[in-house]
Parts: sequence; C-alpha cells; structure tokens
Amino acid sequence: MYVNKKIEEASTIDSSFYTSKNIFLESKKIFENSWQYVTHDASLVKKNAFPFFYVDEYINEPLLLFKDNKSKLNCFSNVCTHRGSILVEEHSQLKDNFSCRYHGRKFNSKGRCVFMPKFENVQGFPSKSDNLTNISLEKWHQFIFSSLGNKYQLKHFFSNMENRIGWMPIDKFKYNPELSKDYFVNAHWALYCDNYLEGFHIPFVHHDLAKQFEYNEYSVELFPFSNLQLGIGKKEEVCFDLPKDSIDYGKNIIAYYFWIFPNMMFNFYPWGLSLNIIKPVSVNLTKIEFRSFVWDEEKLKSGAGSDLDKVEKEDEEIVELVQKGVNSRFYNKGRFSPSMETGVHHFHTLISDFMK
Repeated sequence: MYVNKKIEEASTIDSSFYTSKNIFLESKKIFENSWQYVTHDASLVKKNAFPFFYVDEYINEPLLLFKDNKSKLNCFSNVCTHRGSILVEEHSQLKDNFSCRYHGRKFNSKGRCVFMPKFENVQGFPSKSDNLTNISLEKWHQFIFSSLGNKYQLKHFFSNMENRIGWMPIDKFKYNPELSKDYFVNAHWALYCDNYLEGFHIPFVHHDLAKQFEYNEYSVELFPFSNLQLGIGKKEEVCFDLPKDSIDYGKNIIAYYFWIFPNMMFNFYPWGLSLNIIKPVSVNLTKIEFRSFVWDEEKLKSGAGSDLDKVEKEDEEIVELVQKGVNSRFYNKGRFSPSMETGVHHFHTLISDFMK
C-alpha cells in the first residue's frame, strides 16, 4: 500500500484497498491506533453509564464510558472479568458500584473488582486481572473520544483545528437530534473520505452548492493528522463573523471543513457544527453518522450548510459509482491533481503509514 509522498510523482492507493476483504480486515489497525468519537457531554447529564462498541460492528469491542459522582470520566472494557458477560447493556444511571447480572460480580467507579459472591476461598482474589481494563479517553471541548492504541495523544490530531477555530463557543453548541441522522452508502469507507477531501468534484456533482462558493479561491491546508478545506463564499452568502485576531480575518468564509484522520469530519458553518463519523460495515458498505450541534438557529436555513441532506445524497450517488468502477479488472491506480487533490493524497499517505 505504498504511496509516494511527492504528489507530482504519486499514484493513488492500490484499488485492492477498496475491494479486498482481507485488506479490509487488516485495516482495522488504522482505527485501533487513532481516536474514535464516543459521545458528547450532554448525553451523560442524566445517565452516567454509556455502553458502546469501539467502531460498531467493524471493531465490535464492548466498552463503557462511566461518569462517577465527582463527574470524573473513565472508559473501561464492558466485559465482566469472571465469565465474559456484557456488564452494562443500556445507556443508564448507575450507582458508583455496579454489578454483573450474570453472577453478581461487583465493580466500583474506577473499574476495580470489589466483591464476588461465593469466592471466599479463592486464593489471591481479587487480583489486577479481576479489574476492568482502562481504555484511553480524552476530550476536545464537549466531545469525548476513545482509543485502543497508545501511540498518539488526542492533541496530535486536534491541535491544528483548535488553533484555527477554537475561538468559537464550541462548548455551548447544542445537540439537535432532529437534524441528526444516519446514512448508509454502498461503498468502501475510504472512498467516501476520498470524495470529501477534495473540492474538485463540486462544480460537477453539487451544482447548487457550487453557486455559493468562489471556486477559484478553493484551498486545502495539510497538517500531520488532519487537514482543512476553506470554504470561501460569494459576497452575498452568510459568512462567519471572524474575530480580528483570526488568521482568516477579512475573508468571506462560509464553511470550515476539517477532516481528522481517519474518519471524522468537523464541518463548521455560521449556524454551528455538522459532525460526520464514517464507520465501516463491510468492504462495500459504510455507515455515515451526521450529528448536528447548533450555535445560531437563525442561520440554519441559509448558507453552505443549509441543505446537507441533498449534498449527502449527491455524494452517495457518485461514490457508489466509484465503488463499482474500482472493482474493474482494467483499473488499478490513478494520478493526483497537484492543485486540487492534495487532501486525498495526504489521506492515502497516512493510510500507507498506518498500514505498515
């Protein structure tokens, strides 16, 4: 899966990455060694136990996010260390000690085994192996993330986004379930990301959206584990009221499109944030989770982020065509446009690095 880091000389990643079931399974290491979105703060206000799978059915590792009575967050394995039963089955409110409903093994808010019925004569009990495994957990503003690896801290992925748009009151953005929905696209997860990471296709695929942008001002900025597509709008479009100390002050920005490797898209509009989580299901099926967090309701029906459903369906249609195409015996690799596809090239080089 080698990709030349010089875009002028590089070809796209081998088509087998999008079509091979074996490579699809092997690429789990990409997700295990990066960070995955879990939930946001408001979901833990009334219910302090949040069970989840790391990446749904792709990496269906059962995990538990737990907030104790001092509001400290921890993430544990959600598997009882006695006989392997799932501990917490539903998003719920639990006391600081919680028990497995199979045989009554009890754990405290730090994941330590504190009691087990009929274990009075078991030597060396409880030991460290009886405690729940702690999983890496970090936050960015109100958003909570976990990782199965320990090679990178969250800041390695998020610091550049924070430096650019951290002036927004992100902690005050309110989750809107009515504007949040799931989509399924019949294509490989990375093809969906490929499409997101370039504006090259916008005038060809998104005719209405293209009318809002100054296409000749399209730009991409690359960072170690993220990149930014800067949406410059026409003068009449609704844009951000930027602070004077922003590097973008004076620009008519209608959208900040931040991508975090490997599968998160933070789309900031004047009305708020559309957070898109890309989750592999199978080699040619992907779940797209749209989660909306509103900042200014009055701007919801205007600007580049006003009709996300239409844009999403246009993207799905073209990506599904590409999935059919990359299965062709006559296609293996393509070349990159150095001016328009730097984001895709960046993504492919990261895949190559993580797959080593």
